Amino acid sequence: MMPATDSRPASPVTPSAERQAAFMAGAPLPEEAELVLDTFSAVVEPVDRSRVGLLHELSVGVFWPHRPRDLELFVGLGQGYIALDAIGRPLGSSMYFPVDSDFAMLGMMVTTPRLQSLGAGRRLLQHIMQDCAGRDLRLSATRSGYRLYVAAGFDPVGLIWQHQGIARPFRAPEPLSGLTIRRTEPEDHAALMALDAHAYGATRTKVMDALLAVSSGVVAERGGAVCGYALRRSFGKGELIGPVVAEDDATAMRLVAPLIQACEGKFTRMDTPQQSEPFKAFLAAAGLGVFDTVTEMYLGRQRRAEEGPLTYGLAAHSLG
Repeated sequence: MMPATDSRPASPVTPSAERQAAFMAGAPLPEEAELVLDTFSAVVEPVDRSRVGLLHELSVGVFWPHRPRDLELFVGLGQGYIALDAIGRPLGSSMYFPVDSDFAMLGMMVTTPRLQSLGAGRRLLQHIMQDCAGRDLRLSATRSGYRLYVAAGFDPVGLIWQHQGIARPFRAPEPLSGLTIRRTEPEDHAALMALDAHAYGATRTKVMDALLAVSSGVVAERGGAVCGYALRRSFGKGELIGPVVAEDDATAMRLVAPLIQACEGKFTRMDTPQQSEPFKAFLAAAGLGVFDTVTEMYLGRQRRAEEGPLTYGLAAHSLG
């Protein structure tokens, strides 16, 4: 009897895989910890809770709105590295947030402006990509980081629209027949987890548990079943609405409306990957105009759902 053979065709080498291989091989990580950047010598060390103040310094340096409480949440959910100069000043950071065993979200990719062209970001990205080898990856790319991520093998998915401003009175959308919007209850958590896993493309139990602990929110219910949800929490300069998962624009608007109304007079932010002009116009009418965009990118499989319940609001750029 002839021995069994695997007749399956070999997986094709994709352009993104070729870019990833070249990126990781182009400047192998040395065994020593020291990294020389122009006239700066830096060490790369793991991020932990004792580094929150340094991460805040980096955030302020690139005009990100993160407060120490926001960074404490991130550090509790993820892992990563921080580059420090000879007297302990932060020069850059990178983090990843493991989800399931085969997926991770990358975030907190910060490099102090004077070093952005000197290789600090590349080295920090290599560190977390090495830690995440074999996982599908996703990130939100700023304009300054986009070329680096393309070189590392990432491909764009689409834009994330950053809406923000002082929430103001607006005309709430009319109720939908058969759809009830109500406050979240503890017994809704399993349904929220399932909706989020479908829309996000991975089961992020640890992240959702942490977000639910610091958020208030609403759910959409149809026929006794939860079909969407939206959360709100303190973040940055004020309030952040997200994550939000809904089947369509109409449901998303009805979920988000009471949360914006609760923020009236406060600085409020929502980051959405949805390209719908009616939904973006709804946010603008409530005082949340478009402030900026980032590009969502992926390496491996593109996980985010494209049908059924969809992501209408991110938990944060770093968390997706």
